[in-house]
Amino acid sequence: EIARDRGVVVAVGTVGMEIDRKLYYEKELDFRVSRSYGPGRYDTAYEQKGYDYPIGYVRWTETRNMEAFLELLACGQLQLRPLITHRFPVEEAHRAYELITRNETESLLGVVITYPERADEHLILSRLPARVTTLSPQTCSDLRIGVLGAGNFATSTLLPAIKKVPDATLVGICSATGVNSQGAADKFGFSYCTTDETAIVNDRNISTIVIATRHHLHARQTMAALQAGKHVFCEKPLCLKEKELSDIVRCFAAVPRQQIMVGFNRRFAAMAIRLKSFVEKIDQPLAMNYRVNAGYIPRDHWVNDPEQGGGRILGEVCHFVDFLIFLSGSVPVEVHAATLPNPGQYADENAIISLRFSNGSQATINYLANGDRSFSKERLEVFGGGAVAVLDDFRGLELVHDGHREVSRCRWRQDKGHAALWHAFSRALQKAGPSPIPFHEIVASTLATLRIKESIAFGGSVPMDTAAFINAATE
Repeated sequence: EIARDRGVVVAVGTVGMEIDRKLYYEKELDFRVSRSYGPGRYDTAYEQKGYDYPIGYVRWTETRNMEAFLELLACGQLQLRPLITHRFPVEEAHRAYELITRNETESLLGVVITYPERADEHLILSRLPARVTTLSPQTCSDLRIGVLGAGNFATSTLLPAIKKVPDATLVGICSATGVNSQGAADKFGFSYCTTDETAIVNDRNISTIVIATRHHLHARQTMAALQAGKHVFCEKPLCLKEKELSDIVRCFAAVPRQQIMVGFNRRFAAMAIRLKSFVEKIDQPLAMNYRVNAGYIPRDHWVNDPEQGGGRILGEVCHFVDFLIFLSGSVPVEVHAATLPNPGQYADENAIISLRFSNGSQATINYLANGDRSFSKERLEVFGGGAVAVLDDFRGLELVHDGHREVSRCRWRQDKGHAALWHAFSRALQKAGPSPIPFHEIVASTLATLRIKESIAFGGSVPMDTAAFINAATE
């Protein structure tokens, strides 16, 4: 009613959306809904990476809105004290919520939760008394674990697998937010939780550090853990850049008493072990075809972010490269890759990859995001020496040789080897034996995916030499 003709009515906050059409029609008014905080809200590039909008195009961004508000407070032009009716220290925050939700008589308007004014807040949230015994970093007789990262994969898959290891003691867990950290600590029985990763890395009660953070942090955290005298279990990928891989190789060479393990779980699955036993009897090069129905994920997902996730080639294809290395018993010496011509929707998610191995075996990985998720995710076919093996989504295994066919099915539970991997890693640490995955194979899998990215970017085949790469990094 107070707007002029062709004026703008802006809804700020959560309000009703009932609009009087006649009034809006007669004045030809424009109705808009304002996104909270202003332009930049929900924009990953703006909020997480700091890419600002030019002021000539966007005057009042999310940050500039807050800056202007804080400046008005500092200048005394905004007086909020008359609006505050109650204050509660953060330790009594529950009283504030009880007042708001249950109060029927007391007058209230602004309820403020106060925090300590000093900056030296204690970042560790203790659940149980700290352990008084200390563990030498070189001692392998007790698997005491500290975890970096408490995201969905860590809490749904990784930590349940670790809990099945009878010798594992969950000491500390770190997450970027205290809520996730304490939630995981309560659920899985860690002695303490924290938001400070150095507390985990420097804890002498921890012998092994599990890294389950976002991909761009893996290299730095792996090297920090190794340098602190810890064994390392790093979820894939080990790193996102060749320089990082070279630095990890150099760092690992300087700490020969520690072990490093990457979460390449497929080679530890029961059906994978049977498949390996079948093909290792073949004394000829293998032909392997691996089809992966990966499924689509949005372009703005953090995995597709080149800086945080590195893309799905580095983030997931490394799994399949490692499995093929395991089956062939050799490492790649040449890669070639190309993507389907639909980059606008899928980035590099539809890739046809060829690998040539040092023993003459060859493999193709068809990594596809343009299929239907209801179809099985993985199918691997292996041919060689008059034999054929087919592994279907880790639910079925078919072995054929000399006219004899052996079929195994697992209808109720898909086993991709997560638990078996941790049992194998635990045994290696207990006995101070070699890592279940040889280090040069870990390097080869990571280097191969980096070369795949290079092949996609520049076209053509790209050679690789794992031994030469390791030698160059340690010279």
